Amino acid sequence: MKYLFLFSTLIIACQQNKVQSKNETTSMKNNQIIAINDTITLGAGCFWCVEAVFTSLNGVHKVSSGYMGGHVINPTYKEVCSGTTGHAEVAQIQFDNTVISVIELLEVFWLTHDPTTLNRQGSDVGTQYRSVIFYHNEYQRMKAESLKLELDKSGSWPDPIITEITAAQTFYKAEEYHQNYFALNPEQSYCRYVIQPKMDKFRKVFKDKLKEK
Repeated sequence: MKYLFLFSTLIIACQQNKVQSKNETTSMKNNQIIAINDTITLGAGCFWCVEAVFTSLNGVHKVSSGYMGGHVINPTYKEVCSGTTGHAEVAQIQFDNTVISVIELLEVFWLTHDPTTLNRQGSDVGTQYRSVIFYHNEYQRMKAESLKLELDKSGSWPDPIITEITAAQTFYKAEEYHQNYFALNPEQSYCRYVIQPKMDKFRKVFKDKLKEK
């Protein structure tokens, strides 16, 4: 019930902004601020989960797992997992603005993880698992901040949303074996017991936004 309530809240927010955001996006595209093919980078716990969710969405061209937000150049997975590099595990999402909007992507983002737990998603603990939106343009920043404020005011979660909203930094693509991990390793224990249940719930709620099989 809580999940459905959160979904309803986000749908209302999306509908309220849909006409306005379409006009703004068109205007900003004409000013060459936002391209039709756009990019946003999101962190919501283990990047295997985030990649699996967003890869499934219609309008998303490509999702790459990687690291962003730290101070070490070309970090390895082992270094990031140590929590000493400052990086978050992220999914960099390339999408078509005419098919799926930034608001819809953020809707999926907030409903597929817990944005109120600091540096933690389930049993994954550490700064590398923080909830974070790395925006790539001013339009994304405005939409992320306004929607976060609306959700906090709505009381959708019992605790405040602590999602970090910050400008995109250098993206370091993760090692090749991390890419498309869930699809290639469905029998791996983490995939079976953590990612699969999340994907089942996600597909039911967002079935109208999924790619055709």
